[in-house]
Amino acid sequence: MEQTEVRLVSQEALRRERQIIKISIAGIVANVFLAAFKAAAGLLSHSIAVTLDAVNNLSDALSSVVTIVGARLSGKQPDKKHPLGHGRVEFLSAAVIAVIVLYAGVSALAAAVKKIITPETPSYSTVTLVILAAAVAVKIALGLFVRRAGTRVRSDALVNSGMDALFDAVISASTLLAAGLFLWRGISLEAPLGAMISVYIVKSGVGMLRDAASKLIGERVAGDLARAVKETICAQPEVYGAFDLVLHSYGPDHWQGSVHIEVPDIMTADAIDRLERDIQAQVYQKHKVILTGIGIYAMNTQDDDVKRLQTELTRFVMAQPDVLQMHGFYFDREKKELRFDVIIDFEVPDRAVVYEKIVAGVRERYPDLTPIITMDADISD
Repeated sequence: MEQTEVRLVSQEALRRERQIIKISIAGIVANVFLAAFKAAAGLLSHSIAVTLDAVNNLSDALSSVVTIVGARLSGKQPDKKHPLGHGRVEFLSAAVIAVIVLYAGVSALAAAVKKIITPETPSYSTVTLVILAAAVAVKIALGLFVRRAGTRVRSDALVNSGMDALFDAVISASTLLAAGLFLWRGISLEAPLGAMISVYIVKSGVGMLRDAASKLIGERVAGDLARAVKETICAQPEVYGAFDLVLHSYGPDHWQGSVHIEVPDIMTADAIDRLERDIQAQVYQKHKVILTGIGIYAMNTQDDDVKRLQTELTRFVMAQPDVLQMHGFYFDREKKELRFDVIIDFEVPDRAVVYEKIVAGVRERYPDLTPIITMDADISD
């Protein structure tokens, strides 16, 4: 990897961090002003829904603060304790924002239930309704802007902040609707309506938290990225297959991983070394993926009878239920060894049972040969 490429990536990361911070600061300013106006309107109208709306704006401002802190921390340079960088802090900040949304939803639900049990008649004024209407328009615009920006710069924290703002707009719109119904018919539904919306917010907060936790745990790499990386690897004339691609995310667009490639058994160590370096450079240049390790599967090239053996064996293995793939086949005639890997579906209750069945079947079919079979996991497409 050339030094100029590293500098370019650093500049891109710096620009991305600045964008996230600018957008978050705009969100903080907007939410603080809205919270102040709504708090005043809530106190004047004795409306719990409007007051809770103001509190929710403060939670949105806090979400933006968390986003800024997460962006700054994730942009820190690698150090001895964290040699792969701090990019995963963004996943953590997205989880924190999800908790904020969840807390806001639970608090709103508790307040709404309390008002259902001990209702209080609100007194809406024209000023209150105008403030609520303006808040709905501002929060929809802010929420859509932040969410789109988060998608553009690939920031889950910003996307969650945008969703939080849109939830706030829904709360404001429902409060405005309840106020209109009260003024028109004298029916007060803001507490039940607030309870229903709170349940929706809680559900959304749980979903956000689940998504953030999934990324922190480590998710399956996206199929389009995995296929693109393998296509780039297999474009090398000496490579006959790419398997066992494992990618680890250390933040948005920061991938590191390993792969196995199938090459002719007549290649020298020098030729393999050159090939690996070419593959690493090509994959990084095209996909910004750093391959830290490339393993080798040798492919028989000097024994025509092996092709027949491989075909027979492949037909038998792939006929077994729940086997997704067989690869890395090599027959060592001198040691009488059959070497290959099998991928067994994760949906199988006990993959070891399927594996043992394959081993037993190969031994029965080829009693004079020693099977060396590796059970691989279905990690990438």
